[in-house]
Amino acid sequence: MSPRFGRTSSPSVTVAPGERVLAATTAGDGTVLAGTRDAFYVVADGETTRVPWEQVEAAHWDRDTDVFTLSEVGSWGEQRPVHSVTLDEPGRLLELVRERVTASIVLQRHVTVGGRRGLRVIARRAPSGAGAVQWVNEYDEGVDPDDPAVRAAAREALELMQRDVGLP
Repeated sequence: MSPRFGRTSSPSVTVAPGERVLAATTAGDGTVLAGTRDAFYVVADGETTRVPWEQVEAAHWDRDTDVFTLSEVGSWGEQRPVHSVTLDEPGRLLELVRERVTASIVLQRHVTVGGRRGLRVIARRAPSGAGAVQWVNEYDEGVDPDDPAVRAAAREALELMQRDVGLP
C-alpha cells in the first residue's frame, strides 16, 4: 500500500519502510518528486529511484524556466545521474531538499592548490545519523585530480579533517 501525504490532491509515492513523505509535487510530464527524512524520490514511467540525501551532489530550481535539477554524487570521470523536470508548483519540496542536503554535511573544507583553485573535501552522513561518514572530494573546474600535488593536498586535508572530527 502506498503511503498518502499532504492534502488529498498530493501524489502518492511508495517509500522505504519506516519513511514517510514530507513534501511532494508532480511535474508537467507526470514525474513525481518526493522527499522523506532520509531520501529524495523520483517516480518516472513507473520506475522509482531513491536517492539518499547524502548522495545528492547538487539541486537547483531555475525560477525563469521552472526547471528543477538534482544531480547525484558520482565518481570522477563517470557521468553522474541527473534528474531534471519542469515544475509548475514546487511547493515545500525545495525547502525540504535544501534542509535535508544541508543536514547531511558533517564538515567541509576548501583546499587551494595553486592560486584560488583547489578542491573541497566533504564529510557526509545520512541526516538521521545512521551509517558511516562518507568522504567526498569535489574539484574546482580546471583542477586535475590525477595531479600528484592535488592528490597530496586532498590526502592531507582528509587526514586533518578526520582527526578534527574523530572519524575514520
